[in-house]
Amino acid sequence: MEAVITIDVIRRSGADVTVASVEKELRVDACHGVKIVADALVADCKNTVFDLIALPGGMPGASNFKDCGALESLVKKQAADGRLYAAVCASPAVALGSWGLLKGLKATCYPSFMEQLQSCATAVESRVQQDGKVVTSRGPGTTMEFAVTLVEQLYGKEKADEVSGPLVMRPNHGDEYTITELNPLEWKCNNVPQVRF
Repeated sequence: MEAVITIDVIRRSGADVTVASVEKELRVDACHGVKIVADALVADCKNTVFDLIALPGGMPGASNFKDCGALESLVKKQAADGRLYAAVCASPAVALGSWGLLKGLKATCYPSFMEQLQSCATAVESRVQQDGKVVTSRGPGTTMEFAVTLVEQLYGKEKADEVSGPLVMRPNHGDEYTITELNPLEWKCNNVPQVRF
């Protein structure tokens, strides 16, 4: 889901998306019997400059990313050159974190990997977290927001709104958790408070 949703949403923005496999072949057997045919092998992309490199999540996918030297080199160069990179689900902790690419940055990931993330980043529990040139997200349910955030980083808010509108995404997600106090009471104390036990 994280790969397919991200690819689809970013392609809707008009971006030229290259789907690259860390496997030895283009066909990738994803979870739940989903099969994806990549456009290229990661090893064949080493001399290509990308505006964004995004890693989907899942296990063992995130571990496969971590163990792929060609991908690690590509993403480290992306970070060193100040270009956008992103990861969702387990990949922020397992791949980006283990490569040292989240040091001193706020990041989020799949809940069961938060403890691992805390050792390599400032872990936060947000649905999508951006800090500098890195964007991270939590999992399958946050992937649509993650992908739209990437579109915004690539093209700006207007394009992100243009792409997200037809997707019928919930506007201002999270507002349902914001409590508006209808009768606010302001507490004032005119002198030094006295406390008795």
